[in-house]
Amino acid sequence: MRTARIVLVVLGVLVMAFGAYVLVTTVRPQRIWGLATWLLAAVVLHDAVLSPFVVGAGLLLRRTGRTLGAGVLVVVQTAVVLGCVLALVVLPEIAAKHHGQKNPTVLPFDYTTRLLVVEGVLLAVVVVALVIGVARARRSPRTLVASTTNG
Repeated sequence: MRTARIVLVVLGVLVMAFGAYVLVTTVRPQRIWGLATWLLAAVVLHDAVLSPFVVGAGLLLRRTGRTLGAGVLVVVQTAVVLGCVLALVVLPEIAAKHHGQKNPTVLPFDYTTRLLVVEGVLLAVVVVALVIGVARARRSPRTLVASTTNG
């Protein structure tokens, strides 16, 4: 296990060094600050918005997990994570399209509508999973502790 960790750390350092080399050799110096700002904003958005939202949703779902079942919880948590990650990926395209671009073929689609459609589909999947989970829980109530008999 220790050897694997050392190998992974060395590999990670090499990949970061290669990324820094490519950054310095291909990006103009005046654009590096914009890139650094974007990366910092992505970290803050992830740590301040996405992670607490996913953790909070997970905690709320764990409270209901005794009655809904693991399958429903997995569907809901997966939809939450997919929706958040998709929004993080598509929001920069929406902002870029809003600010305008020199070449209209770079961002040719209506990304806002497409994001809302996909998020709506994810919401529909969550609602269907919750309805099925509640229906199953009402139909066959599970006991948390199995009954025992002395006999």
